[in-house]
Amino acid sequence: LIGHEDEDLFAPEIRILEDPLLMRGPRSRPFDGEGLECVPRALIENGRIFGWMTNSASARQLDRPMTGHAARGGGGAPGVSASNVYMEAGAASPADLMADISDGLYVTHLFGQGVNLVTGDYSRGASGFRIVNGAVAGPVAEITVAGNLLDMVRALVPANDLERFRALDVPTVRVDGMTVAGS
Repeated sequence: LIGHEDEDLFAPEIRILEDPLLMRGPRSRPFDGEGLECVPRALIENGRIFGWMTNSASARQLDRPMTGHAARGGGGAPGVSASNVYMEAGAASPADLMADISDGLYVTHLFGQGVNLVTGDYSRGASGFRIVNGAVAGPVAEITVAGNLLDMVRALVPANDLERFRALDVPTVRVDGMTVAGS
C-alpha cells in the first residue's frame, strides 16, 4: 500500500478503528513494547489509510513517526502489532447483502497461502455455502477464490452483524467481482 496513501482505496463508508484502551479488550495496553503511549485511532476512514503502524525500526526505515505499535515477544527485537482492531458494522443484514446475488459464494473458511503482498494478487482455498437466487443453497468445499487486494478492498460492503470479542473483529462483508473456481 506504500504509494497509495493519498488514494481512495476503500468505499467512503468503511471505517477500520483501533482501540488499545478498550476496557478488558484482548489486546488492550496503555503502552507499547517500547514504552510509547497507545491511543485509539482510525486506521481507515473516508476511504483512505490514516498512517502506518510503526515501531522504532520501521519508523526509521519508512521515515515516519513512531505510532505506539511496538510489540515484544519472547525474544528478539520488537515487531509491530495493532490492538483491538475492528471494522465498523454497516446498515444491511447478511441476508440483505445476499438478496440480489443470483449465483455466488458465502465463504466461511479460508485456507492456504496465496497472497502476493507486492502485486496484490490473492488466491486462497475456501469452503462455505453456495448462494443461488439470494438464498443459501448448500455447502461447498475445496474451491478457490481469487482476486486482487486493491480491487477487493474497494468492493467491501459490511453487514450489520459485528460482534466484538476478539483482538480483530469484522462483520460479514460482501466482496463483488472475485473469481471462484472448483466443482
